Amino acid sequence: MKKGKPAAPLDPRRAPGRIAGERPLPETAAEGAATEPLRRGVVRGIALIRAALETMPRTPGVYRMLDAKGGALYVGKARNLKSRLQNYTRSAALSNRLARMVAETRFLETVVTATEAEALLLECNMIKRLMPRFNVLLRDDKSFPLIHIGGEQAFAQLKKHRGAKSESGAYFGPFASAGAVNRTLVTLQKAFLLRSCSDSVFANRTRPCLLYQIKRCCAPCVGRIDREDYARLVAEARAFLSGKSGEVRERLVAEMEKAAALLDFETAALIRDRIRALSLVEGHRDIHPALIEDADVIAAEQAGGQTCIEVFFFRGGQNWGNRAYFPSHDRQLGVEEVLASFLGQFYEGREKPPLILLSHPAREQALIEEAFSLKGGKVEILLPRRGEKKKLVDRVLFSAKEELARRLAESGSQRRLIEALAAAFSLESPPERIEVYDNSHIHGKDAVAGMIVAGPEGFVKKAYRKFTIRRGGQAEAGGDDYAMLREVLERRFARALKEDPDRSRGAWPDLVLIDGGEGQLHVAENVLAELGIGDIALAAIAKGPERDAGRERFFLPGRAPFRLEPRDPVLYFLQRLRDEAHRFAIGTHRARRTKALARSSLDEIAGVGGKRKQALLRHFGSAPAVARAGLSELERVEGISKTVAKKVYDHFRPDA
Repeated sequence: MKKGKPAAPLDPRRAPGRIAGERPLPETAAEGAATEPLRRGVVRGIALIRAALETMPRTPGVYRMLDAKGGALYVGKARNLKSRLQNYTRSAALSNRLARMVAETRFLETVVTATEAEALLLECNMIKRLMPRFNVLLRDDKSFPLIHIGGEQAFAQLKKHRGAKSESGAYFGPFASAGAVNRTLVTLQKAFLLRSCSDSVFANRTRPCLLYQIKRCCAPCVGRIDREDYARLVAEARAFLSGKSGEVRERLVAEMEKAAALLDFETAALIRDRIRALSLVEGHRDIHPALIEDADVIAAEQAGGQTCIEVFFFRGGQNWGNRAYFPSHDRQLGVEEVLASFLGQFYEGREKPPLILLSHPAREQALIEEAFSLKGGKVEILLPRRGEKKKLVDRVLFSAKEELARRLAESGSQRRLIEALAAAFSLESPPERIEVYDNSHIHGKDAVAGMIVAGPEGFVKKAYRKFTIRRGGQAEAGGDDYAMLREVLERRFARALKEDPDRSRGAWPDLVLIDGGEGQLHVAENVLAELGIGDIALAAIAKGPERDAGRERFFLPGRAPFRLEPRDPVLYFLQRLRDEAHRFAIGTHRARRTKALARSSLDEIAGVGGKRKQALLRHFGSAPAVARAGLSELERVEGISKTVAKKVYDHFRPDA
């Protein structure tokens, strides 16, 4: 691949092409005057693209449209770069979406590839990495959990795994969520009694742990089972996870009957419990396709300008759960284009199954299939029209419709609450982004603050932020709440002014809600005034007398404090926002305090790393005992030289 050079600025005479179904630019005189700045931007963008076409190759590749700051606006791929980019300059009409994109374009970069399939893979990689706002975006990029059974140990470990498959052994999944894999792990422990402890714990056990007592482990750590019998359990677990659950069940039933015939009722009861555990694993899966071994079933439903894409995972003929996705996209895009973009981003960097079943055709589906088959084995993408597979897709599609209906209902309710909030606070318009701040500390110690974000779609948890208090929490009077709030707001909005001065990234709040009273409100007012920010609505919510919920008082600039009616839905909504900020701040504070408690005074000694610290603690039993030890005692510790012993001794006796 080779990178093309950025294009230069250019000719206004023709406008880019229009996407089917999108509304063209207004043509009336009044509408034209209102959009004149946009038209001038389009003229400039078209000139840039025309200049780039003079040296553009007629080869497959990927192009990036960048804004004035070098941020990615759009990433696209083409079989013929020159022909594809000419589409942005030929049409007399231009959709609103394309007009905005072309108007903001200041640079154009290209990367040439050998084939269009390679271009598709590169496009998906760039979209996922750069997150250009005019593309369809899948924002949830978490890896899926797997189940891993070790391969090299004599007594293999059963555990949850995320990330690269760097360890030897067998991997099973993906599972739709951590909850799904955790439930499966517990029942697998009951069914196959495999150890789940780490290698270090396993090597140092001298007696069986609690899992052995509750019949979730066979205690190989202390020799309660030999290697041969344990290997048989491992083989059964692998067979079950590979889809051979029927064979495993039949074998266990035969063993149970044999034990019962020999009057070994204790063994028979143990095997019976294992069979019940297998039934529990299978009972969590409500869809059991007879003709599906390894496949993903993907269904898409559109309504209200949103798309829900439901994904079900099947491996070894077993259903490992499902997850719903709501990719961000232009409201005018059809399901075929959204689904195509979703597939590329969803499987970028992930292992692909040999079969993918879809509810709708994806744009350039054959090309996607070819691109997916370039890495690993062949991947087939099908749209079943009849039979068992069609019934399965219809089932997944029904689930997608339910998820979308639920989301739209929640979104509509949330938007109505925000509109009512705007009316209660006399705001000019309903806020699209609400930021709520709260801090947490114990007399100024381990002081932190939390910022949560909410909008018409609910809580935006990816936008939450934690702040470690650097100055305000160190006040002599046990922590100055006003100073803490000032520090947090200064850091938050000074950074916003630096990173997004023109507010083009959608990360500026329309309303800032402070957990506090009139004093906190004045602090927020002063901070924003000092930074020259005067167009963000501010409000403070103070707890009622004796912290009585329902009697909160609200403070707004230039307005007398007021209360809302106890049964007012807006009051409940504001309480939810306040409580979420409080939960987030408290959780952050507790995590920080727990980490601080886990720190030892030995951590502060230069030259004493993890191994030396362990040696000291193993020898003396605790950090206070190390602090009391004499120099000669310290020198006797294995792994501690005389020089290190002197450092430790001097650290605890600075005045000696």
